[in-house]
Amino acid sequence: MTVQKIDEAASLLAEAVNRTPVLTSRTLDKITGGQFFLKCENFQRAGSFKFRGAYNAIYLALKKVYPSPERKPRILTYSSGNHAQAAALAGSLLGVSVSVIMPKDAPEIKKAATAGYGAHIIPYDRHKASREAIAREMTAKDDYILIPPYDSEDVIAGQGTAAKELIEEAGSLDYLFTPCGGGGLLSGSALCAKRMLPGCKVIGVEPLLADDAARSFRTGVIQTAHSPDTIADGLRTPSLGVLPFEIIKQYVDDIITVTEDEIISTMYFIWTRLKIIAEPSAAAGLAPALHHKLPAGGKRAGVIISGGNVDMNMALGCFIDTPDAAVKGSVR
Repeated sequence: MTVQKIDEAASLLAEAVNRTPVLTSRTLDKITGGQFFLKCENFQRAGSFKFRGAYNAIYLALKKVYPSPERKPRILTYSSGNHAQAAALAGSLLGVSVSVIMPKDAPEIKKAATAGYGAHIIPYDRHKASREAIAREMTAKDDYILIPPYDSEDVIAGQGTAAKELIEEAGSLDYLFTPCGGGGLLSGSALCAKRMLPGCKVIGVEPLLADDAARSFRTGVIQTAHSPDTIADGLRTPSLGVLPFEIIKQYVDDIITVTEDEIISTMYFIWTRLKIIAEPSAAAGLAPALHHKLPAGGKRAGVIISGGNVDMNMALGCFIDTPDAAVKGSVR
């Protein structure tokens, strides 16, 4: 995959996506000792960066297909939430039907939004079945166009446009932090950053309870995580995608993990001090800096706040139930 695909995606998406704001915070800079630039994809259409990749991939897939007038192409995908919503909205905008294989325990807010955008939800038990296997069975029987959530050049290219916009606005960066689930955002961001800023260190972040990407990065072999029990539902992927992993091995400098308490306290900080709503998966990307896991002093760092599709009852409950010291900790 080449950086040219990200440039092409940026042109295609120019009229379709929101060019989301880049926020700064004197409080955050004081705590970390660095200068931070937050790319707020929580303000993206469908509430996350996933809209970029979904729209780019569906648009390009439709260009390659020449359906008969009697039968329009149908899109199939699988997701625990953000890609589901993004694909549903993209399909609605492009005039095609979308079906989403979605775990029964996905956040209700994400299931409701996916259905609200017009998609058909196919529920499954993530503890008993594989979404990839279900997708293979369905595409073998019918004429669906499969749009995977991250293991696709067109999806990766779309996600990389978030980093492109961030760097265009913020300028030179020493670090770029992104959350990592299946690796679409991390691989696209790394590919883009290393072209625009060769000296920038690209760091992936994932929950300690779902550390398959970190283990994969260290061993050079894709590792798995079976239904990880992390609050960061958007990062509960079973493994990195094959294509993202190849890019990550070449362009990413490190993948580090954060604890559940660190994710929660970072989300608390984002809500209360930055005054924006970010979901747990998005908070994970900022957690290493806020909890001093990397030396950010004197550095310029970008963070992609990946989304804001949060279950409010869950979030408020975790703030209330978590001991004060664990919630506030070093981010007072």
